[in-house]
Amino acid sequence: MTTSLLQVALAQFAPVVNDARANLTRMMETMEQHREADLVVFPELFLGGYTTRTPDMHAIDARHPMLQELRDHARQCGLAIIFGAAEHYRGGIANSAFCIDRHGELAGIYRKTHLFGAELEAFVAGDELITVELDGHRLGLMICFDMEFPEVARALSQAGAKALVTISANMTPFGMDHHLFAMARAIENTRAHVYVNQTGTGEAFEFTGGSMIVSVDGEMTAVAGEHDTVTQAPLLLTDRSAQRPDYPQLRRGRCQYVGPVKMMPRGQPHESITGDAGMTDAIPAMPA
Repeated sequence: MTTSLLQVALAQFAPVVNDARANLTRMMETMEQHREADLVVFPELFLGGYTTRTPDMHAIDARHPMLQELRDHARQCGLAIIFGAAEHYRGGIANSAFCIDRHGELAGIYRKTHLFGAELEAFVAGDELITVELDGHRLGLMICFDMEFPEVARALSQAGAKALVTISANMTPFGMDHHLFAMARAIENTRAHVYVNQTGTGEAFEFTGGSMIVSVDGEMTAVAGEHDTVTQAPLLLTDRSAQRPDYPQLRRGRCQYVGPVKMMPRGQPHESITGDAGMTDAIPAMPA
């Protein structure tokens, strides 16, 4: 079993909508206060605040001065960061996760592929999943609604991610949904999962907080409440459970089945269901 640790700070904050300078200042202050961390994670769309009305107001790109400020600060503090921001992308605005390593290099940009609600009109959807490398460890990135689709986390895990990181702006009444999904994605992929959500009242929603680190066994090794806080804890990087058997299926390129899914005829016996080709009793047809 190969294991390693990253010290991760979960920056569960309420950003100021349409005030990127205030949010940038808070990010830099948080980095200074947690220099002992290897990675600080901020929520979805944190830089400009979660807005679907004016997403272009504080959109950045890879050459934006604010991104350069964060790169410089990451290098000075000697830590990596992952944060959400609106991004100029393909003639529109993407809902993106930026990753900067401890050397101030831009390690990657992930654009949210599964947009939710009003985001469908406000943002351009991404069309690829990515992993990023930090301190020799490969992490798979997701943004909020992405996490609700098991295929996303599975694809990242099979692509070599040793842990999953989700940044979120999850709102009421869906707090328990993400609590469940964050744990499920960790257990079913045997990958530790870092989940960081917004708090407070935004442009139109009340955000639920509940940031956490979940181990491969589903244990919450770090838990934040509903309010602004920074929770720091070690992230144990392992792809083997201490409690569950190894699942060789997770290492395959896809799940292996005997054949395609069958549409069974109504009211007729079938040996693949009865288990006995000689049985003549039909499975009762469901009412129309």
